Amino acid sequence: MSPEGMAIFILLFSFVIMIFLRFPIAYAVALSSMFCLLSQGLPLTTICQQMVKGISSFSLMAVPFFITMGCLMGSGGISEKLIALANACVGWMTGGMAMVNIVASYFFGGISGSAAADTASLGSILIPMMVDQGYDDDFSTAVTITSSCEGLLVPPSHNMVIYAMSAGGVSVGSLFLAGYVPGALLAISLMVGSYIISKRRKYPKGDKFSLKNLGKQFLVSFWALAAVVIVVVGVVGGWFTATESAAIAVIYSLIVSVFIYKGLDWKGVWKVLGQCVDTLSIVLILISTSSIFGYCLTTLHVPDLAAKAVIGMTDNPIILALLLNLILLVLGCIMDMAPIILIATPILLPIATSIGIDPVQFGIMMILNCGIGLLTPPVGAVLFIGSAVGKVKMEKVVKATLPFYACMIIVLMLLTFIPEISLFVPNLFK
Repeated sequence: MSPEGMAIFILLFSFVIMIFLRFPIAYAVALSSMFCLLSQGLPLTTICQQMVKGISSFSLMAVPFFITMGCLMGSGGISEKLIALANACVGWMTGGMAMVNIVASYFFGGISGSAAADTASLGSILIPMMVDQGYDDDFSTAVTITSSCEGLLVPPSHNMVIYAMSAGGVSVGSLFLAGYVPGALLAISLMVGSYIISKRRKYPKGDKFSLKNLGKQFLVSFWALAAVVIVVVGVVGGWFTATESAAIAVIYSLIVSVFIYKGLDWKGVWKVLGQCVDTLSIVLILISTSSIFGYCLTTLHVPDLAAKAVIGMTDNPIILALLLNLILLVLGCIMDMAPIILIATPILLPIATSIGIDPVQFGIMMILNCGIGLLTPPVGAVLFIGSAVGKVKMEKVVKATLPFYACMIIVLMLLTFIPEISLFVPNLFK
């Protein structure tokens, strides 16, 4: 084996072994990179250089602002108002509370951008509410965790910023615009699945539709929804960058949470900022260590080798597209979302573009694949959060989630083979 081949083997083999030994992902990435560098006789100062380089990015500055915005809005009494708005929209349907759960996730996702935050915040309110109204606890939890993935697609999503940074040259504004239709399509597919199950199990309907109540709830929720408009319109319109829009959104979220909705006092604000620091430290450690891993992959030409290997298996673009999805789904079962985006993007994006998949479209595909991974054992963080919030055994939740997995896979296939679903809105604004 050549020295380069041995270095690749050490990098990937040690990484996989540490993943299966349940090392924290940041440690697994950093240690495998260190072993790779030592095998090549390179100085360990390269690690420090690449870690600093990985987080020294202007576009990356948007991530802490979006996380702070989500934490402020999520703790500022927004959840109850968005649930009331969703109830006014779809609560009248068969399985009304399941529909409310899904639509509320679409609204809340546009504010938090986090599936975990969505599950923890909305789930703690909606799961007990659904159980009290006669819904099964495993079904209620399954609806909550699957609908939380809408928040990954609906902008502003900090994962889109991470993907744009990893892909290089991909517009954050285009990614934001590309997420609306796929997010809505995912919501509709989950609603169809919920409706069929609700019909079979004879779950109850909610109150009759009232246009007056809908208007009232919309006015109450307007200040929360306006935060999304500020970010997306500002970025797409070219008035300010993603980082500047995120900073403005933080100030706006602070004003809304403290002075308009009054869900937070200043003591609560400091507590929320502490939570943001905890979350951000995890994200930045992952980004910095993944930068070393990416450096090793690049210097060893792993993306080129992987592209040639995958394309060498077949020249059929349909099979290649399915292979890309399969790789991402398998990675989602063993890794968290941010590391997958950081590590897999440089490897898989060239393959995707070689078969005609647009980088923006591939970004949406990757995010949905990673979202499904958040719901699958053994690493699915949102699955664990949902089980804890709903107080239901994980095995029972997984079984109840099987029909919704099917809904999500159908949406994934549509996004893969119908580019217009992702690209129509960005192309319209271009």
